[in-house]
Amino acid sequence: MLQAKNISKSYGNLQVLSDVSLNVKKGEIVAIVGKSGSGKTTLLHIMGTLDKADEGIVQLNDQNITNFKPKELAQFRNEKLGFIFQFHHLLAEFTAVENVMIPALIGKKNINASKEKAIELLSYLGLSERLEHKPNQMSGGEQQRVAIARSLINNPSVILADEPTGNLDDSISEEFFDLILRLRKDLGQTFIIVTHSKDLASKCDRTLTLSRGKIV
Repeated sequence: MLQAKNISKSYGNLQVLSDVSLNVKKGEIVAIVGKSGSGKTTLLHIMGTLDKADEGIVQLNDQNITNFKPKELAQFRNEKLGFIFQFHHLLAEFTAVENVMIPALIGKKNINASKEKAIELLSYLGLSERLEHKPNQMSGGEQQRVAIARSLINNPSVILADEPTGNLDDSISEEFFDLILRLRKDLGQTFIIVTHSKDLASKCDRTLTLSRGKIV
């Protein structure tokens, strides 16, 4: 479903990725691991259209998105991709429902329908009693579930997660992976996860190891 072909990326004289290729099937949970500086996050950002490769192409559902213009790329990202980050990036002044709604509103979806879906997702993730809570009124695990709901609001083809358990304790990390399995089972969701956690990577369907900008 998602293909990255012959991806290379440099920053000045620093070669971060060198001729990297990978394929991800629908419904797969794929982990990308490697030491700091190996290029994991750069690869994730290129697949998520947050960064652009110097060489190579990215395809989603046989659609080559490499040469999209900025406005096309922003719309594609909003409609087809979901993101989960280590520090959640929730907006402090907004409630859980409002944070989840943001990608839908950016995509010019109906406000009432977006709110209804946000409530549905938060309830599905066990947060029905936190709908009107702001981030500082929630635990780290609850904030992460809000971030997961936000990533799902536009029915993305794939969710890209960058160190999603990096600042969570072991029990919450275990809960996170249980949620991922449930989302795959119930929604057929696909995940690509960059992680330093060997435990999390070992539970994924497949683990790709990056070293010095190459998959080894």
